[in-house]
Amino acid sequence: MTLSALISFAHSRLSWAILAVSALALELAALYFQYGMKLDPCVMCIYQRLAVFGLLGAGLLGLTAPANRLVRVAAGTLWGISSIWGLKLALELVDMQNNPSPFSTCSFLPEFPSWLALHEWLPQVFMPTGMCTDVPWQFAGVTMGEWMVVAFATYLAALVVFLIPILKSSRA
Repeated sequence: MTLSALISFAHSRLSWAILAVSALALELAALYFQYGMKLDPCVMCIYQRLAVFGLLGAGLLGLTAPANRLVRVAAGTLWGISSIWGLKLALELVDMQNNPSPFSTCSFLPEFPSWLALHEWLPQVFMPTGMCTDVPWQFAGVTMGEWMVVAFATYLAALVVFLIPILKSSRA
């Protein structure tokens, strides 16, 4: 794909819709794991869920005006922050699961700021009920935490590919 094609795609609603829909699919999968499969999310899972909501927000923001550079840069910034934070959290969770230690545990409640008490406002989505060291699910020998490392790394790699197209003017 040429740079001009990437620029055109990054400036289209389709690219931002793909970001938003993929993040929404991850959120729905998380809720299915929690309520359909009865797998309790830990506090690190909840933080990763929030990072995925950041990706969803980035996609929705980009959808509002994809031809506007300021909107793309704001959405790309949110995309980057959410991807990096999510990847950091997923790597920490995998480390906790692979190297359990009584000295390295996660808290029972999320440490959201008092002005953003998501676990109190929407406990069905943001209240952790599991332990970080538990590995309740695997697919193809890969844990859920490890799959989230793959997911966040993929989002970050996609952002790297689209960084210049996001920053370029529509007239380029």
